[in-house]
Amino acid sequence: MSEHAFTRRSFLAAGAVATGLAATGGLVGCSSGGSVSNEATRIVHSLCGGCSSKCGFTAYVNDGKLTKQIGDLAHKDAAGKLCARGYGYANVAFSPDRLTDPLKRDEKGGFQKISWEQAYEEIAQKVADIVSASGPEALAMIHDPRPSGSYYAPRFMKALGSNNVYTHGPACYSSRRGGFKAVLGKNDWSSDVEHAKMTMFIGRSYADGIKPTQIMQLQRAHENGSKVVLVDPRCNNTMPFASEWVPIKPGTDLALVLALSHELVRTGGYAKDFVKENVEGFDEWWAYVRTCTPTWAEPITGIPADTISRLAADFAAAAPHASIESSWRAAFGCMYTNSGETGRAVAIFNTLLGCWNQKGGALFYPSVKPGSLDKAKFAPLPKNDAKPYGNDEFKLGPESNVLAAAEGARKGDLKGFFFYNSNMVAGYQNPAHLKECMKNLDLCVVIDVQMSETAQLADYVLPECSYLERFEVPQFIGGRVPTVSVRDQVLDLIHPNTKSCDRIFTELAEACGAGKYFTFTVEELAEAQLKSVGRSLTELRRVGTLSFADKEFSYGTPVKWGTKSGKIMFANPAVTEYGYSAVPQWIPPSVEPAEGQYRLIGGKQSVQSHNQSVNVGTLFEISREYGLERLWMHPSVAEKIGVKDGDTVEMSNDLASGKVRVKVTERMSPWAVYMPTHYGCTVKDQHHAYGFGLRNMDFTGFRIEPGYGGACNHENAVSLKKVNA
Repeated sequence: MSEHAFTRRSFLAAGAVATGLAATGGLVGCSSGGSVSNEATRIVHSLCGGCSSKCGFTAYVNDGKLTKQIGDLAHKDAAGKLCARGYGYANVAFSPDRLTDPLKRDEKGGFQKISWEQAYEEIAQKVADIVSASGPEALAMIHDPRPSGSYYAPRFMKALGSNNVYTHGPACYSSRRGGFKAVLGKNDWSSDVEHAKMTMFIGRSYADGIKPTQIMQLQRAHENGSKVVLVDPRCNNTMPFASEWVPIKPGTDLALVLALSHELVRTGGYAKDFVKENVEGFDEWWAYVRTCTPTWAEPITGIPADTISRLAADFAAAAPHASIESSWRAAFGCMYTNSGETGRAVAIFNTLLGCWNQKGGALFYPSVKPGSLDKAKFAPLPKNDAKPYGNDEFKLGPESNVLAAAEGARKGDLKGFFFYNSNMVAGYQNPAHLKECMKNLDLCVVIDVQMSETAQLADYVLPECSYLERFEVPQFIGGRVPTVSVRDQVLDLIHPNTKSCDRIFTELAEACGAGKYFTFTVEELAEAQLKSVGRSLTELRRVGTLSFADKEFSYGTPVKWGTKSGKIMFANPAVTEYGYSAVPQWIPPSVEPAEGQYRLIGGKQSVQSHNQSVNVGTLFEISREYGLERLWMHPSVAEKIGVKDGDTVEMSNDLASGKVRVKVTERMSPWAVYMPTHYGCTVKDQHHAYGFGLRNMDFTGFRIEPGYGGACNHENAVSLKKVNA
């Protein structure tokens, strides 16, 4: 694929968005190319809201309307481009389903509009009642971090005296990061795909992700002849850049990595000197892994033994310019009860390659963070040594566990939840169970842009303005060259009674008696953070992204391992507290489909970002027109059920049932069925998304991976039968 082809796709996506926008009378003429000649045009640098990547772009605004978007060249994830979501999600600002006023649940279970003053007063009183009866530790904040939210949400909760601050981590990455940390003392790395001789992706699809720079890197790797291997039950959309697709039984990636490791050591193809100098516990590890032969792994994984041996030999030949990419949600991000141990095995395998900080290997990029701020202006938060609720139960995870917090609400230990930009109920685990957890709360406050499944259960819903209508604190991004970017305000406030999150948290804090911790504006905070690293807000607003060239990454930079011993731990006794072996050993998934059942797996699509974007008109129309909600199945599975492409099946288990159309394709392995994770909305106020497709998590029982805290959302089994017309 050429660079021209990618640019053309971006242009076509933008053109489709422009058509939809014109139809709504909203952001007329939004596009990715061409010129803007009107002298009245205002140019603003901002960050996309289409997904958590937050790619930088330049916005062109004329007569109060966004007429053009261009990805910023200096932004490390955009590199001059936006994806289809980036263009389409701009529609959210003018969505007719926007929340426009504060809402309070009434006695009938519906919602009534109230004033901000009433909302603040009543919320503050309920907070005071909870603190008086149960202490501040009975309060919790659940948020999906965004530039301003990542500062204001935790600060608000800690100002109230609670350290119970949670993110979506267990539903995305907690297990893999916990596994990496147990081996390396570090949570993550970046594979140098562009310069690699070989990269293996396990359950990860850059083309569905989607960061434009990652696609560009894959494209260049492909053109340079790099071997890119996709290990996935589904042949995902990254395949045009790949050399090989290796179908695998879902949940068995751990066995594959153990067998690959076995082959590296058995053949002597591993980095002996590096391992000798940097590793502890090698002999204990090898005592187990020597039994994990490709022949042993074949019936577990469904991958032929000779394929495993060949892949290991290819890795040995490519090392140290090779790695297994760190993955994300699917596979071993958090989806199985063996995900954390798979993360450990992957970190060990990359160590055998000796690829850390080597060209084409796995890199630990530098980062820049704000320094100390003026204590007179930005008052230090009260000292609080209490651990977040649930931390002792999931110490192997990299952060406090939101699913433990949900269980805390069910048990009555936690009394008040604040949600910011988080749809926990529909997006983190089994919705029915999470709804039950929230029934015991004395207070639930949701801050969001549109009504969600979580907001439907709230006592108060506070409307935030869209990402295009607000200025936010700087976004500091680690990378080959660390950068800082800004989300500046692109459009004037569309709904006058909505507010930005910095205002909402500041005013909530004042109402709750914690106003002394918020005696500054968001612009003052941004200026202070930038000043602490030698930059200014004026300068950043002018260009959108500033780099820290003095922090640029260099190949071969020594790595300081964050473990207690300062060594890479092939054996770690800390994990034994949760029933694991000191060295990673094979653990099967907790749920094994019976005869006639299939494991249901999920994943992203390039035009949707989980459930936050489906209700955006232009993006929804793409999903509807192309049937992107369909259930993927292998032809052999379709033959057993008696269906053909486009037919409807009923999918069911003890938890849920529903009807969905099927996509019959050779791009699916016969061991599982695949359904995107974005659909099945149950909120009638989302007029596009409501009732479209099914929701994966309805079919998965509530389970938390021991120690690591992952959500285990692929631990399920479903039955399928044809629905006769």
